[in-house]
Amino acid sequence: MTGAGTGAGAGTPDFDVIVVGAGPAGSCAALELARAGRSVLLVERGPFPGSKNMYGGVVYPRILDELIPNWWEQAPIQRWVTRRATMLMTPTQALTIDFRSQHWGAPPYNGATAYRPDFDHWLAGVAESAGAQVLCSTVVTGLLRDASGHVVGVRTDRPDGDITARVVIACDGVNSFLAKEAGLYGKVDAANYTVGVKETLALPKHVIDERFGVRGNEGVDYEIVGCTQGVNGGGFVYTNLDTVALGVVLKLPKLAAQKQRPEDIIAAFKTHPAIAPLIEGAEVKEYSAHVIPEAGYSMLPQLVGNGMLVAGDAAALCLAAGIWLEGVNFAMASGMYAGRAAVRALQAPDRATMQKSLGSYTTMLRESFVLQDHRKLAQIPHLVLSDRVQHQYPGFVANVVERMFRVDNPAPKPGLRRIVREERKRAGIRWRDLVRDARTGLKGFG
Repeated sequence: MTGAGTGAGAGTPDFDVIVVGAGPAGSCAALELARAGRSVLLVERGPFPGSKNMYGGVVYPRILDELIPNWWEQAPIQRWVTRRATMLMTPTQALTIDFRSQHWGAPPYNGATAYRPDFDHWLAGVAESAGAQVLCSTVVTGLLRDASGHVVGVRTDRPDGDITARVVIACDGVNSFLAKEAGLYGKVDAANYTVGVKETLALPKHVIDERFGVRGNEGVDYEIVGCTQGVNGGGFVYTNLDTVALGVVLKLPKLAAQKQRPEDIIAAFKTHPAIAPLIEGAEVKEYSAHVIPEAGYSMLPQLVGNGMLVAGDAAALCLAAGIWLEGVNFAMASGMYAGRAAVRALQAPDRATMQKSLGSYTTMLRESFVLQDHRKLAQIPHLVLSDRVQHQYPGFVANVVERMFRVDNPAPKPGLRRIVREERKRAGIRWRDLVRDARTGLKGFG
């Protein structure tokens, strides 16, 4: 790296922009800036981009169409998701809505499973090839400010010290110390977070293909409610080429109240009759955990600070809305827009105009799917993680379906209305709560 160590008092900044965190948000921001001819430093605390990541999910890379045309020809993808399934589970039952589309197995694709270390390393490499400088094994310990409080760079743990810039973009993850130091977050509420715990299970590719009913590089994505042993949350099962990612997402206060360990919840999940046959004989290759911002729109921080922007997980841009569980796409889009806003700000003739131009970042997000989806689905994360959805509805729905399919001859068939009425009472669900939750769901999903 060149130009580091001049300090906050120097007249000429070391870089136009410093991007902290080489995840999808940071790499997309750096890519936009580099392509605009701006000097940009992408700082990563790990030994290489992606080295600190765990990921057991699906990447929805549609936003890359704008950044990297034909990205699917070079991105390190494991499988293209051609089956999406949502499962409601009780200890002895499983109801699955399973959808398959061969359209998703051909360009431009819909979603893909990927190993985040590979995916993040590739994306940062694209930014570096465009001209961004990547500095790894470096921890950003704080912000540099001038006498007016304007952010003018970052402090690092490197012996050559501080690095200055005209703009700082914080993409430093869910616990973003930079956004908190800048005062962009309000009070942190543990109820807004979950912990995701994942096992990566090795199986031969042909076994995965047979058990999940796919071929070639086709993949499967299961999202599950009712599998978390009384702790509010959910489960997932995703297929990679020769591994299966299986895990749970657990609401932090509920996990603490239940006094259960995540590994015990996963162990019980793996023995469920709907899951055990899929992973029989698999060898655990990885166990990892990660804190996830789950409350959606209600927990977003201020996205623009004094000389600073916040993107990706650092901005809590993660959407856990039941049938839509997304984060990487919001990270990439927010990073792209943060980069564009910074390019615009760097053209400003003075600091006041520059700060106003940084505000265009929020406008871009509002006009895109990023904040439009978050606003539309603002109440859905709370609904999905509510006690009724977590602990009452799976059994209620599963019992209704079981009775519909059960043949009780010589007794006559009871009819759907009677079954729903009887099972609703058995589950202890009040009509007014059912109607209220249905309205919330229709408002968000409708």
